[in-house]
Amino acid sequence: MSEVVKKFMYLNRKAPYGTIYAWEALEVVLIGAAFDQDVCVMFLDDGVYQLTKGQDTKGIGMKNFSPTYRTLGDYEVRRIYVDRASLEARGLTQDDLVEIAYEDMETEEEFDNIVEVIDSARVSELMNESDAVFSF
Repeated sequence: MSEVVKKFMYLNRKAPYGTIYAWEALEVVLIGAAFDQDVCVMFLDDGVYQLTKGQDTKGIGMKNFSPTYRTLGDYEVRRIYVDRASLEARGLTQDDLVEIAYEDMETEEEFDNIVEVIDSARVSELMNESDAVFSF
């Protein structure tokens, strides 16, 4: 019997700190990837802050989990998207975001950064292609 692979999209809409949504979303993404599902991660609204460089949480007394995002490629998460309009509304650009590397184990092809900034039409298209969409 062949294994059915589902397309899961995880929408990250919340700022990285102040609630547990961002941390829980990251954990669920890693679990989905560990079970060999086709995982797509989308950052929208204040969720774009989850990928910003140089996060310092000392002043708020919370653990900085942002370095964990750079491991997504190690878990075979190859589709990571950021909504361009959300970035622009917050005065951010792709240069403000961490880079996430990925190496294809079959072809040994290496990618320095798999984070892709996309427009709203592409966001909708990817949502429609997904079997399940989880919003955090």
